[in-house]
Amino acid sequence: MVKINEPMSEHKLILVKRRTRLEELIVRYNTVQQAQFYIERLGADFSDYVEEDRRYKQSIQLAQQQLSQLGRVQMIDREHVPNFIFGEQDIVVVVGQDGLVANTLKYVTEQPLIGVNPDPMRWDGVLLPFTVEDLSFIVPDVIRRQRSLKEVTLAKVELNDGQVLYGVNDLFIGRKTHVSARYEVRLGASTENQSSSGIIVSTGMGSTGWFKSVLAGASGIVRSAAWQHVSRGEHQQLTSDERSVDLRGTASEGGLNKNEFSWDSPYLYFTVREPFPSRTTAANLVFGQIRAKQPLHIVSQMPEDGVIFSDGVEQDFLEFNSGVHATIGLAEKRGQLVI
Repeated sequence: MVKINEPMSEHKLILVKRRTRLEELIVRYNTVQQAQFYIERLGADFSDYVEEDRRYKQSIQLAQQQLSQLGRVQMIDREHVPNFIFGEQDIVVVVGQDGLVANTLKYVTEQPLIGVNPDPMRWDGVLLPFTVEDLSFIVPDVIRRQRSLKEVTLAKVELNDGQVLYGVNDLFIGRKTHVSARYEVRLGASTENQSSSGIIVSTGMGSTGWFKSVLAGASGIVRSAAWQHVSRGEHQQLTSDERSVDLRGTASEGGLNKNEFSWDSPYLYFTVREPFPSRTTAANLVFGQIRAKQPLHIVSQMPEDGVIFSDGVEQDFLEFNSGVHATIGLAEKRGQLVI
């Protein structure tokens, strides 16, 4: 940890940035002019891309200037984060959207991370509580341990060949093309073979994203199905529980309530997308809680295209084909967000 009496100049500050939409277009179409032609041909406003690029680069330049007065600065691009080795004493500053914070957080090992919103008028920034101008007093506070840190529970998947992947928001286990995935799933004493569109494992931080979407869809289907029964005069066939089922809620210690659970919750939730019951597959083990002493076990039955990826980054994946055994549980490390 950082020693309070250490001079600020001895601390390495890692500044993480990403490509803008304009830069991505230039990579794809080679020149600004060709990128402009492509965007305007689609009827979009190219000036918005230019303005976003200008403001982001301005924020990066200002951040670098402010940080250079506080310590040694090393700037890295998003694509290099997975292979970057963060030092034990480093402080990580991420300038970008929430997704960049999440995708950086899973590669650090408990170093404090400061999320900076480069354009508050454009981005809401749930994970970006600070502006670039705030860095001049936020970083010294972090060095002196005078800023609060918000702990974030991470998900971890480990394969039987030793490969490991972490997730800040969620993990996806299924097929590359999102067609039917086949696997055996086990939680505690319950085991079954399944065919589905994949399994999503959600953290507290991810509970307002994919997790919320899946529960909202399931809840809507249940309510609609119940109403269809009622409209056909089958109301008496439904139990009181079936008539009142509402999956909207938060996974909390007291049960589901409000569609989210806290970032530091000591558990994860798994949900199975579109499970298909058949003669050889079942659909009973489709939703549940994963805890430290009760991980989720999945054995692939997919001859090819089986994958596990995290936080929506499909390019950064583990192959998950026939016979591979994945153990999914809480990570041994926790994210540390500066608040």
